[in-house]
Amino acid sequence: MRNRWRRQQLPERLREEVGPRNIIMIGPTGVGKTEIARRLANLVNAPFVKVEATKYTEVGYHGRDVESMIRDLVENAIHMVQGEQTEVVREEGERLTEEQLLDALLPTGGAEPASGEAALDEVAEKRRRNREKLRTALRNGELDDRSVDLTIETKSVPIGMFASMGGEQMDNELQTFMDKLVPPRSQTRRVPVVEARKIIFEQQCEKLIDREKVVSMAIQRAENSGIVFVDEIDKVGSSGAFGPDVSRQGVQRDLLPIVEGCTVNTRYGPVKTDHILFIAAGAFHVSTPNDLMPEMQGRFPIRVELKDLDRDDFIRILTEPESALIKQQVALMGTEGVSVQFTDDAIKEMADVAIRMNESVQNIGARRLHTVAERLMEDLSFDAPQRSGTQVKIDAAYVRERLEDIARNAELGRFGFHSLRSERKE
Repeated sequence: MRNRWRRQQLPERLREEVGPRNIIMIGPTGVGKTEIARRLANLVNAPFVKVEATKYTEVGYHGRDVESMIRDLVENAIHMVQGEQTEVVREEGERLTEEQLLDALLPTGGAEPASGEAALDEVAEKRRRNREKLRTALRNGELDDRSVDLTIETKSVPIGMFASMGGEQMDNELQTFMDKLVPPRSQTRRVPVVEARKIIFEQQCEKLIDREKVVSMAIQRAENSGIVFVDEIDKVGSSGAFGPDVSRQGVQRDLLPIVEGCTVNTRYGPVKTDHILFIAAGAFHVSTPNDLMPEMQGRFPIRVELKDLDRDDFIRILTEPESALIKQQVALMGTEGVSVQFTDDAIKEMADVAIRMNESVQNIGARRLHTVAERLMEDLSFDAPQRSGTQVKIDAAYVRERLEDIARNAELGRFGFHSLRSERKE
């Protein structure tokens, strides 16, 4: 990731020769392969898209076109740059929004015709004072429930045969054609001020933002900073020539030009994939990366092996992140006025239960913690409205009592659900 920044500092001629070091992550499900890639993208503010290799098949079989992953990446880059540019023009957009709302709220007409310059000045001053009073009330939220008439442009929904052509399978040329074929239409709606403020702000920002600049910046960011995460790459490894796996190696052949570097046509223009970072991932429990085509292996020079999560990892996952599961449960119960405290031995017991369940049934890694946490909090969550103002201490004994059945019943844990109590106290 650091090398991607370093590449941007190089002279242009050398910069074009420095390619991405694509990564292949090898590890069982639930160890955090997707999470690592997604958080890497967030850290460097890079466009990110996650795809599954099994969704793509070679021509002649049902599946998506492999180039659609690049189009999705560009769409994400467009949304990212659009959001950044919105923040740049926010101050001016809010000012224009306020003025348009005042124009809609101020009564028009009804005033007696005035004669003479002094009379005209008096009328103008009166309107200015009324406008400023209304502005103060608007800023204080006193007019949020009042309704105003707005003209809103809405895109017509395709009908008939065109409706079935939309969605993921619509390519960029067809999508552009549909936009021209079914132009947006204007309609007047009466909406509350609080809702009108959001609509008008979006309209004003659209006018203030240079669309061509957004597209240019987004394509550049997608080409130089974009990250494509290809999951389940192990499931498209080399296989026999007959049966349902006939298209697997074809998927690799289709993916290869994208990873090697090519130009993909999108509705915003051509996009080069030469410097997009590809991160592939798979469990590889019945195959190895060596089962991939040699050309594909060569395009993923960095191999990272992730080991199974252990008890200490589960404890850290439960407690350390800013939005850890334990913190989520405490915050959720806090909204009902219930103060919940987890002891250290309770957290260790939760980790132990998750480990035992992963060992006795299917190992789904850290995802098992969600099942454990929800089962542990079920009764308390149901009774929370009646326990407002109370304090609840969750220790190891509390955890063992609530999770005894789920830890013992392997079949219950396999499907990640449990039977509800037959009777509930109102």
